[in-house]
Amino acid sequence: MTHKTKGIVLRTTKYGETSLIVVIYTALFGVQTYMVNGVRSSKKTNSKANYFQPAAILDLVVHHQENKTIHRIKESGWCILYQQVLSNVIKNCIALYITELLHKCLKQPEKQQALYDFVEDVLLYLDIADNATAANLPLFFTVHLPQFFGFNMQDEEGEHFEIIDLKEGCFVAEVPPHSHYIQGANAIITAQLLKTMHPSELSQIKLNQSSRRYLLQRYHEYYALHVPEFGQIKTLSVLYEVL
Repeated sequence: MTHKTKGIVLRTTKYGETSLIVVIYTALFGVQTYMVNGVRSSKKTNSKANYFQPAAILDLVVHHQENKTIHRIKESGWCILYQQVLSNVIKNCIALYITELLHKCLKQPEKQQALYDFVEDVLLYLDIADNATAANLPLFFTVHLPQFFGFNMQDEEGEHFEIIDLKEGCFVAEVPPHSHYIQGANAIITAQLLKTMHPSELSQIKLNQSSRRYLLQRYHEYYALHVPEFGQIKTLSVLYEVL
């Protein structure tokens, strides 16, 4: 049976001479893997493979059967035509980070419309964002993504305490008996990020490169404590350089 759905490309792998295996986060079926035949060619006129760049948002007609792990795409086309995300080096790096982090967290192929809408909204805002907002978007995405997977940081005490226990995912009054915590100014910034409800507010948070690097490192430590087999984020080293 065929279905129409939107989808965000997460990862693309070459297969054979002309095909691709593509992991897509779909609005209708959650994360799914698709075989796409005959889209790679040495001819410059063949641009079908361009649809399947990571972070591309597509309109799809897909064949879907619950008992299969790899499905097929009948039709594909642009749902969103980005102005900058796929062509601007810095914004593309941020988009690749967003899709890799999302892929790391997706363990089951279940539909979750609120998560799909959140990711799509962040990518669309990245496309139009100024430099200051774009630089803070990875932090915004990283602190808000856990709410969709049940391990979000609790920010209720952010105005009173200046220590975040990363194991517990909450603000505390005293330094915990382990090394997994954020304190002082970085904890206050984290509280600000948690209270930021839309990327348009990010330009108000003033950070330098070293602060962004430090916070991303600690946030990934938080993910590693809460997401089984989280591993390493390959795009992180490049992201450090462009933020």
